Amino acid sequence: MTTLTPHWRCLTSTDLDALCAIADIVHPDFFEQPTVLAERAALYPEGARLLELNGVASGYVLSHPWRFGQLPELNCLLGTIPADADTFYIHDLAVLPPARGSGAAPAIVADLVEHAKAKGFASMSLTAVNGSIGFWQRQGFVQESLRRLADKLESYEPEACYMVRGLG
Repeated sequence: MTTLTPHWRCLTSTDLDALCAIADIVHPDFFEQPTVLAERAALYPEGARLLELNGVASGYVLSHPWRFGQLPELNCLLGTIPADADTFYIHDLAVLPPARGSGAAPAIVADLVEHAKAKGFASMSLTAVNGSIGFWQRQGFVQESLRRLADKLESYEPEACYMVRGLG
């Protein structure tokens, strides 16, 4: 039996095709243009990682500083990271089925928590979709109800929710 060895590495511009292929499989209802995904990675390379499972691209994470209580538009360019960013936002964590259960997803979340703490952020935030609320709760995130986000969350999907993890 072959042992699966997950490994997260820095995302590079040559990984865009693999990233898009993974996004198409994991998030078919949340399409984002390749230019949008590439911009997320380019704006904050420290928060962009590719998961390899025995050398095969099997997942990715895109994350960056952002403003607490605000959501970046889905499939829209950011332009820049806000100078007054006060939370570390996980835009997307996608893992292909063969890599699920390998511990890779919790491992990258733990790495991002340490990164966000080292950068001085008091919190992390994200939008949970695709039935992922339970996963995020196990990573220490809690649902945050902000009425002003209702319409934007609905644009993702009816079950989407804003989640937060304090880092203090």
